[in-house]
Amino acid sequence: MELSIESSRTALVVIDLQRGIVGFPAEPHPGTEVVANAAKLASAFRAAGGTVVLVHVTPSPDGKDGLRPIADAPAPSRGQMPPDWAEFAPEMTPQPGDVVITKRQWGAFYGTELDLQLRRRGVDTIVLCGISTDMGVESTARDAFERAYQQIFVEDAMAARGVAQHAHTTTSVLPRLGRVRSTEQVLAALK
Repeated sequence: MELSIESSRTALVVIDLQRGIVGFPAEPHPGTEVVANAAKLASAFRAAGGTVVLVHVTPSPDGKDGLRPIADAPAPSRGQMPPDWAEFAPEMTPQPGDVVITKRQWGAFYGTELDLQLRRRGVDTIVLCGISTDMGVESTARDAFERAYQQIFVEDAMAARGVAQHAHTTTSVLPRLGRVRSTEQVLAALK
């Protein structure tokens, strides 16, 4: 299916491309490549009059809103996070007109005003990218699906901790929720 993107009704939603995350090992695309591709997309969306949404994750100052599930594979304790943990990677610095969302868990919809901000702008389609494919991106994609957004996922503008996690999400989960494309395909389809 040929891809066509109407910029006035589409938002680029970038998940967790922040200093505290982009430096971790990522596969199959290194964090620097993910950020570079997301930055290209953001520039193109801004130029086309589309909405750019930059999402970052951080606990509240007292840390009491952090999730602490009893789990077989809990997230490693990060201890005290560096002061710049939640700052966006320099290439992803918010520009005038961008929407900035702070989330407290994997998904960008629950407990945030993301849905409200998209709907008030007339957005019915989101282009999703970021780190981590199988956590923040997938969780946000599932929530967007349940809210009836059309979705496009930019495979080379996302990465996970391992190739297997990224591959499972991009080949088994995301194709059921929308369309998986490359940065170049999305740029070519943007009107």
